[in-house]
Amino acid sequence: MIHSFLMIGQSNMAGRGYVQDVPIICNERIKMLRNGLWQIMIEPIHCDRPFTGIGPGASFASAWCNKNETEEIGLIPCAEGSSSLDDWTVGGVLFENAVFQSELAQRTSKLDGILWHQGENDCNPEGVNHYYEKFLVIVETLRRRLNVPDIPVIVGGLGDYLNTGKYGRYFRDYSLINKVLLEFANTQDNCYFITASDLKANPDNIHFNAKSQRIFGLRYFEAYDKRINILEPMKEEISKINELNNKPLSKAEKTALIGNEFGKGNMSLEEYEEQLSKVNDKE
Repeated sequence: MIHSFLMIGQSNMAGRGYVQDVPIICNERIKMLRNGLWQIMIEPIHCDRPFTGIGPGASFASAWCNKNETEEIGLIPCAEGSSSLDDWTVGGVLFENAVFQSELAQRTSKLDGILWHQGENDCNPEGVNHYYEKFLVIVETLRRRLNVPDIPVIVGGLGDYLNTGKYGRYFRDYSLINKVLLEFANTQDNCYFITASDLKANPDNIHFNAKSQRIFGLRYFEAYDKRINILEPMKEEISKINELNNKPLSKAEKTALIGNEFGKGNMSLEEYEEQLSKVNDKE
């Protein structure tokens, strides 16, 4: 049985970390939903933009696999860059797509959690003042529609870098969004908050960079696994990331990565066949 997780919110959940900045995570026990079918996960997981990159999902799933050594996890990517909380309103296309994709996933998996990261587009007094009540409707309706009344919801905080840089003036109220998210986690059952403290940004000072996304995914898993808020950076985050990076690849994982590179036009047919032959010869 695959244990699935719905990933929703805006661009920092979808992922904008540069793929080339971190080692590849590939694990045949980590799946991603495509057209209602489970495929071996290869990043980027989301496809909301042509430039989608590294998000928190892969390291979250890798940490989950380390804890659950014989089971499979499935990621349901439904985040949408630049989306406001109002874009996620019940009945809107983003909300209904998330429900539809989750229902497809539930045919072949058990929906075990919801990962949320959103708020940059609501960093204004109006957005802050109504965030809690609007988000509550979204969470309650998701739980009811998907028949998972007690499913854990993990919400990630906004980065402390947001009010700096060229676009900082648009995010002056980011800390107030974080306070609302923490309040939500503290007052709603099975909801947990994780801090973005010490995480770094891409040059745009809006999106978490790839290395920080790896760490963020670990924090998401820790909150989910322990059912606690993560209010400060965890110990040994870098060493835990290195452990994930050093996992030996199986034959299926090597084959998937080779196929991905060939499919993207990064190697010739001759190189593709040679690489596959080497993998098969070693098994």
